Amino acid sequence: MKHPAIPYVLPFASFIAFLGLAKYTGADARWEYPLRVVAVTAVLIAFSRGALQWRPAKPLASVLLGILVFAIWVAPDVLWPNYRNHWLLSNAVFGFPRSSLQEGVRANCTFLLFRIVGTVIVVPIVEELFWRAWLLRYLISPDFLKVTLGTYAPLSFWLTALLFASEHGSYLDVGFVAGIAYNFWLCRTRTLADCILAHAVTNACLAAYVVLAHHWQYWL
Repeated sequence: MKHPAIPYVLPFASFIAFLGLAKYTGADARWEYPLRVVAVTAVLIAFSRGALQWRPAKPLASVLLGILVFAIWVAPDVLWPNYRNHWLLSNAVFGFPRSSLQEGVRANCTFLLFRIVGTVIVVPIVEELFWRAWLLRYLISPDFLKVTLGTYAPLSFWLTALLFASEHGSYLDVGFVAGIAYNFWLCRTRTLADCILAHAVTNACLAAYVVLAHHWQYWL
């Protein structure tokens, strides 16, 4: 019998493993990222289908929340262009707000297609399974499947938001706000599909902003 956490944790662990390997080996993103998307999608199909929900309870509100989180994500940099260069956000610990993508990669249509698919579809599913469907409940009880989705507990809520923020490097400030928003939305809707939809809309807006306005720094 497989461990109950596998459907929630394995896709995220696979994604992070590919990310770490790419940084360690300096792999060419033109083939590494498509491979990562395909591999993690295969993990989702093989292990996580039963853990996913596809019908949001509040689809319109979830879309609006996703747009709001996107606006919050880019607002500091729009309002204060040098804001993110402050040493509190740009340092050796949190990283620097600049893209690691080479010019040639940015112009590669195949890479952009896979990057958008990964950003808009794969990442929201992987992250919501891990952060909201698993960790939020696991921090309440190791027997997390007995904890109803959306159950609020202060330590679980705020620690998950903080850890979610830490995943986003020098964007940890807006990442923290996003973590709070998605945590709140799960508590409000009690439906993982709503969080996935909101997260996907945020990422879709950000992807469009990155590609159309050439703000590549958001794709670390």
